[in-house]
Amino acid sequence: MYDDTCRFLAEHFSADFASWLLGKPVTMTELKPSELSLDPIRADALILLESDESVLHIEFQTLPKNNIPFRVLDYRVRMYRKDPTKPMRQVVIYLKQTSSELVYQTSFTMERTRHEFDVIRLWEQPASLFLQYPGLIPFAVLGQSLDAEETLRQAAQRMDRISDPVTQANLMAASGILAGLKLENEVIYRILRRDIMQESSVYRSIWREAEEEKTRAIAINLLRRGVAIDIIAPSVGLSIEEVQQLQQQLNESPQN
Repeated sequence: MYDDTCRFLAEHFSADFASWLLGKPVTMTELKPSELSLDPIRADALILLESDESVLHIEFQTLPKNNIPFRVLDYRVRMYRKDPTKPMRQVVIYLKQTSSELVYQTSFTMERTRHEFDVIRLWEQPASLFLQYPGLIPFAVLGQSLDAEETLRQAAQRMDRISDPVTQANLMAASGILAGLKLENEVIYRILRRDIMQESSVYRSIWREAEEEKTRAIAINLLRRGVAIDIIAPSVGLSIEEVQQLQQQLNESPQN
């Protein structure tokens, strides 16, 4: 849910992300992982943005994972194969504060190979930075501030001044979703207008995806327990074919 929200923001407000991460407001288009001959490892946390001058690779992570440094190297090598002349800025952005040492990893090292990338820990970035750009406003509440609730209130005031109702609704929804990493729902809905949030297409699609993900997770757990497919399907609201696909994925998983 949080990854999908971040990907939506980066895709629809690429110039704001370029201003933040590249230092200039370049309009960028999304580069699909398939263009790098890469099967998205469910490209949930990934966004690749490309301009005539460069490529921006962003990995959004709620919590750290051990395989991130290698993933970053893998994307860089594949992009080099596609276009060895184009520079690539790679940034891993951690959303939720943690004491894990993994959020300080900025390189992948293997024998005589070393690849470096950038890491941004949002809780160390001043919240005021994100209030400067419309597409970054939803990150403000996760930034460094003395009072996260007051920061969300400032973000709401900033969004109230956005004239386009669709943009306003989408940013309001994204802000509400990301604020859930730091604040209680009661606080969020007291500050943000819930009616505007729920009108947003991004809000509806992300919550729908989250519900579908829960349904699939339940089905997979039942498959692992040996429950028959024809019992699982009507119980969780999936078709026989969809549960069979989940069974196939489960059988092919190296963890299984």
